[in-house]
Amino acid sequence: MPELPEVETVRAGLTPHITGRTVTDVTIRDPRLRWPIDPALPAHLTGLTVRSVSRRAKYLLIDFGQECRLIMHLGMSGSIRMVETGLAPEKHDHLDLVFGASTLRFRDPRRFGAVLWHIGPPELHPLLARLGPEPLSEEFDGARLYAATRSKRAAIKTVLMDNHVVVGVGNIYANEALFAARIDPRRAANSLDADACARLVAEVREVLTRAIAAGGSTLRDFTDAIGKPGYFQQTYAVYGRDGWPCPVCGGPVASVRIGQRSSFYCPHCQC
Repeated sequence: MPELPEVETVRAGLTPHITGRTVTDVTIRDPRLRWPIDPALPAHLTGLTVRSVSRRAKYLLIDFGQECRLIMHLGMSGSIRMVETGLAPEKHDHLDLVFGASTLRFRDPRRFGAVLWHIGPPELHPLLARLGPEPLSEEFDGARLYAATRSKRAAIKTVLMDNHVVVGVGNIYANEALFAARIDPRRAANSLDADACARLVAEVREVLTRAIAAGGSTLRDFTDAIGKPGYFQQTYAVYGRDGWPCPVCGGPVASVRIGQRSSFYCPHCQC
């Protein structure tokens, strides 16, 4: 599933291609996503001009002014690319937004993504209303994480991936941040002291920042808005490296299931 760095990479790639551009046509080929695409979307969008492209958690927000926005989510396997208008669609290409000679194309083989039309402040949309702070914002700091974990006995990795605590820290980057902070992903969240929480927040920021700079991770088919893969997977310390030597101590990386997700850690370095 594309995580925050991948979505931020797509946002940054789309911005110069569609900001200030006017939608000249909309084609819905298959509306069957997690929530069906509104059949009135062509009528809503045609003739509107993109004001900005932003991100909230793993959602892309395309702002058309007058509090009109398109909220998009890539789901498990979705992608958004800019292609030449008229390029023949392929299987699973659900939606085209045409901007003259170029087209924004939404593809989603597994159909867990979303394309939602919203009028009003984005923070009032049901999908966005209860989200926690952005991990790279000033709102997310050690004190906030410490306060949020006091009543939580769940594993710290599970809590770190809870969008009510902090948004956008998916499985890959939770593994990497916990390794960098030298914290066992299985530890009860309320067992972390204030210093450990501050250290973990710092490493979440560092890992996500490096991942964004690398264009995110491409494990299967993720590409950015112009079709380039990400490269952060080349620098993983523990994710997907079960049995490989730890880059710090040389001992074998271990794996365990936490909250139905594969988790990777160094038994020697993380405690």
